[in-house]
This record gives sequence, C-alpha cells and structure tokens, in this order.
Amino acid sequence: MIDLKDLRENPDRYIEGARAKGSNVDIPKLLELDAKRREALSRQESARAEQKRISKEIGPQIGKLKGQLKKVDEADRPGLEAEIAKLEAAPAALKQTVQAAEAEVAELDGPLEDLLLRIPIPADDNVPRGESDDDNVELRRWSPDGFDPSQPYEAQRGFQPKTHLELIEQHGLVDFERGVKVAGARHYSLLGDAMRLHNAVLRYAFDVITDERGFTPMSVPVIVREECMLGTGFFPDGREQAYHIEESSRGAGHDLFLTGTGEVGLMGLHSGEIVDEADLPIKAATLSTCFRREAGAAGRDTAGLYRIHQFDKVEQVVICRADIDEERAHHADMIETVETILQRLGLPYRLLQCCTGDLGSKNADMIDVECWMPSRGTLDADGKPSGDWGETHSASRLHDYQCRRLNLRYRDANRQTHFCWSLNNTVIASPRILIPLLEMHQQEDGSIEIPEVLQPYMGGRTRIGTGSGTGV
Repeated sequence: MIDLKDLRENPDRYIEGARAKGSNVDIPKLLELDAKRREALSRQESARAEQKRISKEIGPQIGKLKGQLKKVDEADRPGLEAEIAKLEAAPAALKQTVQAAEAEVAELDGPLEDLLLRIPIPADDNVPRGESDDDNVELRRWSPDGFDPSQPYEAQRGFQPKTHLELIEQHGLVDFERGVKVAGARHYSLLGDAMRLHNAVLRYAFDVITDERGFTPMSVPVIVREECMLGTGFFPDGREQAYHIEESSRGAGHDLFLTGTGEVGLMGLHSGEIVDEADLPIKAATLSTCFRREAGAAGRDTAGLYRIHQFDKVEQVVICRADIDEERAHHADMIETVETILQRLGLPYRLLQCCTGDLGSKNADMIDVECWMPSRGTLDADGKPSGDWGETHSASRLHDYQCRRLNLRYRDANRQTHFCWSLNNTVIASPRILIPLLEMHQQEDGSIEIPEVLQPYMGGRTRIGTGSGTGV
C-alpha cells in the first residue's frame, strides 16, 4: 500500500508510476473519494464538538428554565416550554448530522480501500521503462569454463543434448502420468535420484543462506488468512493465481489460501508489530511448499517441470529500516547469494534488470536471474530446441509497500515510529532448477554428473545413471 498523504501531495508521480506498470487503476477517482471522505469526517468531527459544547451549556439553562416553570404564570408557560423544547432538540439534530456523516464515511470506505490497495508502488528511477519482460535489460552473465550459451551446445560438448524430459524418461526420474492421476494436469511424482537431487539442492541452498549468510531458519504456515495475502501485496490483483480454501462456507470464521511463496508467511509473522530499531534488520529464511494456479499459462512451458502447480522453494526475506542505501545493500547481498550458489552448481546464468512493465504492483525494483536450459528456445526442422534462458530466481526491493499494508513498524532512538522496508529473494526453487541441473550436467551416454557441492547431500553419489537407466 502506498502512502496516501504522499499521493495527495504528489498525484502525478503515482499516476505516471501506474501507467508505467500498465495498471489502469483510477487514481483521480480515488482522490475524489478521499476528498469526499475527509469532508464528511470534518463534518462529523465538527458536529461532535458542537454536541459536547452544547451539552455543557444547555444543561444548566434547561435546569434554570424548568425551575422557572414552577413559578411562571399560565399565560407565560407555553413560551417557556417551547424554549426548553428547542434547547433539548439541539443535541438530537446534531446527532443526526453525526450519524449522516458516519454513514457517508462508511459508504466511501469500501471503494476507497479497494482503489488504494490496487495502486502500485512507483518504480525506482533506476528501473528502465518497458511494457513486458521483452524489455528487460541484461546486466551480466556467467558461464563455467568451456561453455558459451551463445554457441551451439553440440559444437562445445560433442553431442546433441537431450531435454530434461528425455533424461527423465531414460532414467525413470519422474512419473507425470500418475501425478496427473492423483491431482490433475501439471502435477508429477519425483522418483529415485530425482527426489534425492530435489532435496539435495534445496538443503544445500538452505544451508548456504542460514549457515554462510546468517539468516535465521524459520518454518511458516503455507495456508494463510486473506489478510496475509492482502498485506504482502499478492491480493487483490493476484487473486486468480491462488488456491482458495472456502472454510467460511463450512461454518468456519474465515477462508484460507495456499501461498505461492514463503515470503507471505515470513512477512505475515510480523504483521501489526512495532520492533525496536536495534533489532533490525530481521533476516529470515524458510523452506516451504508453494502452490500456484498458473492461470492463463499455455504452450511448451506447461510440459515437464518448468511451470507446475506445486513446488518447493527456499526464500529469504529482509525487514530493515527505511533507508534506500541500506535496502540496496541488502539487495546486492541477495543477488550475490544466488550467483554464488549457481556458480558452485556450474550453471550458466544471466541477470536481468526488470523493466517497469514486468515489476508487478508491489516491487519498486526487481532483478531476475535466468539459467541456460538447452531444452528451451525455438525448434529446428528436426524438432530439436536451440536452447534459451529460463527464469529461476527473482530478488525484489519493495520499500514500505508491504510493511504499510501489514502495519509493520519500528521505533527509532527518539521513540518515533516509522514503517519498515522489506526485500525478498528466491534462493532456490525446485523442481524447476532440476531442468538446468539435468541438462547442463548430462553426458553423452545420458548419465548426469552431480555437482560436487551436492554430492554429500546425495549420499556420496557422483552420477545419476550410466546410460542404462538407474534412477530408482
């Protein structure tokens, strides 16, 4: 959520920021509703103040006039009674004014809140203008010695690479058919060494972020209240991507939602809190199962392990002071963590500066990391893919957007409170990361070498298969 006071003072910044992100939220309408609400609140407060003033003044007056009634002549009684009735009616008239203003405020609250929740945070000045991920800007890339993604795979390795689907079939690593039987399209069951590799890469990344990088390991609920989804900015615009558990229709007090990232739980744990500045930054990491409906997804991405409904992810979150330099330093650390892990895994990758149209509503800045996957890209005349980049990581800076929605603040040395700022990053997500792991470490016979850093997590195994299929 954005700062409404800043919106009133700098409306053009938010109008242009929404336009740059492709948002059609009606900011002028919000400002109109806000002005009406503030005017109604002013009338309400004025009427209440008048009520208090009159109540103090007319009480003694009414008492005095009622005392006179006992002594007044019958001819003068009607006039005195009328004066008393007028005084007694004054608070009632003001009460009606207060109630009318309260009703108007209540009527405006709903549409005002709805619009306010939809206003995106303006992108930072360093973010390039663009309409979609096609306009993202490559920052740098890395490849292990002896491999260049710009050159044909076969020319460098001496053989035509198999896709992860072909390797999976060769070694019996994934059962898609039974996964679909259990849960429907885009579900799967990892088998044998695929399940071992899945757990190995997750555990390795988790150990890096906690043991090497000092993040506190935490578990989080993956079934959350709607307030958590709203507070972290995944609702209202991303509602169609979340799985909805309609508990209220079964007599429970509230519905629940399956989260698409551990970020929701990590941030939600601190909602409504005021922390001491000395306790910042909060640096937390979790390993959680994630669920995404992937509504609207189609094409080749829906085959295999690239775009699926359920996966596991190591996520890191930083909650820090409202300081741009500190936030950027944390962001750089997050990206360095990802690069360190991918280099140790021997996976070619590139960093992309996301443009305004690819940020989403909650991010002021975002860096995507893409790994090279031989199975992606265009198909040649023989149906063989050319290879291409595929997103595997994303690191975001959100300023106070989430913390304002979650009412998460910190108290400084002068006892003043400020909204915290937050960042988040994908440390690793699997099984998508298995695609480059299998494809980039395959050998000519179809066996797959296991990166050295993962071998301790694989029971000392150095290879999957020998070309004859030994995945299970």
